[in-house]
Amino acid sequence: MRRGGRWRAALPWPALLAGAVVVFGAEYALSQATLVATYALAGLGVVVVVGQGGQIALGQAALVGLGAYAEALLVAAGMSPVVSLPAAAATAAAGGALASLPARRLGGLYFGMSTLAFALIVEEALVRWESVTHGAAGFAVPALRFAGRAVDTPAAQAAVSIAALIGAMLLCARLFDSRLGRAWRAVREDEVAADACGIDPARAKLLAFVVGGALSGFAGALYAHWIGFISPEQFGLMFSFELLMLAFIGGAQHLSGAAWGALVIVAIPQAIAVLRDALPGEVARAAGLETVLFGVVIVVVVLLRPGGIAGRS
Repeated sequence: MRRGGRWRAALPWPALLAGAVVVFGAEYALSQATLVATYALAGLGVVVVVGQGGQIALGQAALVGLGAYAEALLVAAGMSPVVSLPAAAATAAAGGALASLPARRLGGLYFGMSTLAFALIVEEALVRWESVTHGAAGFAVPALRFAGRAVDTPAAQAAVSIAALIGAMLLCARLFDSRLGRAWRAVREDEVAADACGIDPARAKLLAFVVGGALSGFAGALYAHWIGFISPEQFGLMFSFELLMLAFIGGAQHLSGAAWGALVIVAIPQAIAVLRDALPGEVARAAGLETVLFGVVIVVVVLLRPGGIAGRS
């Protein structure tokens, strides 16, 4: 997408936020905006790895979890967010580099399964390393603080999350237009041809996972502060699949796809809850109704917009 197209893609968002404030009230709308922006930031990591790098990533939630736990531990040790947030992103970036190592010998579905194994290992480590992570019990995370002031209101949290998302999207836009971005797309389209043109596929994949891990880890660090409590099951396989669905629904090959996908992932459960209240009693009480309706909406989006909401139909 050209630069003008990226700016046009951003135009609906202020109107959507303003409309949500009018309809649902400021506090609820801003809390949902915080969640959408945080999910979108985590989803940007998937867009980099899957949409640009062309790799199958089934364990992105593990990188979000690494960022969240690193931030929680560093803040508990008394470190300033100015240091802890970048350190959390760097921890997840290192995790991404580790997850990418099998890509030197594996490809396609086999590599995807290796990322799934990596996610399972990380989740199990978070559960078993009780002396550091508090195990399955988890632990509380204090509110984010800047210059002695707590970021604990919906407006402040939304402002920080949206600012972080905008900064990350601007950084990704520069990366996608750079030589590295072109290398990612070349490897995505044809790894053999990219190698023949002088591009090192292994290095390109490694950097995609490093950048994607840093983005998802930064999102995890913010998520830990907004939720106020973290535990290993929050970063399990279902969260990884949610992030993967987010990217494909929004448009994995488009920068704005992460934001559109996050909006769908966050908004649909809310809409389903409202719809369930309006259905007849027996239907409303049916087990698994939310899952069925959620699946139907995803299928409809995929059928009507194969390239995602941000892509071409």
